[in-house]
Amino acid sequence: MSSSVEEFRTEFRSWLRAHLTGEFAGLRGRGGPGREHEAFAERLAWERHMAAAGWTCVGWPKEYGGRGATLEQQVACHEEYALADAPARVGHLGEQLLGPTLMAFGTPEQRERYLPRIVAVEELWCQGYSEPDAGSDLANVRTRAELDDAADEWVVTGQKIWTSLAHASDWCFVVARTEPGSTRHHGLSYLLVPLDQPGVEIRPITQLTGTSEFNEVFFDGARTAAGNIVGAPGEGWQVAMATLGFERGVSTLGQQVGFRRELESLIELAKRNGAARDPLIRDRIARAWTGLEIIRGNALRMLDGVAAGAPGPEASIGKIFWATWHRELGELAMDVCGADGMTAAGAPYDLDDWQRLFLFSRADTIYAGSNEIQRNIIAERVLGLPKEVRP
Repeated sequence: MSSSVEEFRTEFRSWLRAHLTGEFAGLRGRGGPGREHEAFAERLAWERHMAAAGWTCVGWPKEYGGRGATLEQQVACHEEYALADAPARVGHLGEQLLGPTLMAFGTPEQRERYLPRIVAVEELWCQGYSEPDAGSDLANVRTRAELDDAADEWVVTGQKIWTSLAHASDWCFVVARTEPGSTRHHGLSYLLVPLDQPGVEIRPITQLTGTSEFNEVFFDGARTAAGNIVGAPGEGWQVAMATLGFERGVSTLGQQVGFRRELESLIELAKRNGAARDPLIRDRIARAWTGLEIIRGNALRMLDGVAAGAPGPEASIGKIFWATWHRELGELAMDVCGADGMTAAGAPYDLDDWQRLFLFSRADTIYAGSNEIQRNIIAERVLGLPKEVRP
């Protein structure tokens, strides 16, 4: 590792130590899966504080407001953020997904309009991909958009589901069918749609944790400017797939730090309550530790794809492995807790960290591409096996 990476790491670590104090001191560990409702306004203020100091979008080129950090420096940044137990980010989708997409496919006007506001955390974004009949099979999208030539606007009608943080977002990047009669991945377009307007209804979905990170979003004649299309009309599939590739970037290394902290805490609990004396529990803990090392190895290998522009289909190997590992960690946590894990800490539904981990991690193998879809990608694009037969 070069000295410049170590200097970058030290600089950010020192900044976090100096600034996660005072009004922000209580934000350590706040937010995250199943806890996305915690101190949202305060976490937004914290992220804008980071932006003012130049610590958002560090991997973006300087011309777009970033620091032009190298891949290794970005990894160091995400790891230090996780090690500091800093609060869960609120601008992740704009910074990690939409921003890189606009740099790759957007017009100069789109970059000038949207990128500075993402860097400053002035506008928050959500992802309008999945639908009731088009979850992991995204090519089955039915939401449609028609161009109103007189108004020079796209008119969007349809429904999206499992839209993370839509209730807190200003904009949504939407995959919609813009060519009537088209099927599968043909005839789709990638649109940027404002959410604060007539014709948009957002309904939170209560999850197993009792919280509502996900939402249904209904578009009933919602409008967006004709220029808010990324890429050419009908070529949205390519843009959407590139966005998914950016999703599996360097931030996954910070995720590993969180996983390691969870495992270490679980081992301490097993020692305290005697569960570690059970040889089966000890074996599962050992397997979890080994799995965590494999996850890190997969993530580091995937960074080769990131360095080339975006992760390739091999990234599916990492996704399916960490998702399954984390779900099994939640199951192991419940077995370590024993009977105590069956009772809420308080009324009506006050969950502890282990219960929340168990319940929320059930979704890990579904969101961001289900295990089944990941296996298809690995089979078809990595191993070269015949494509799945479709009706």
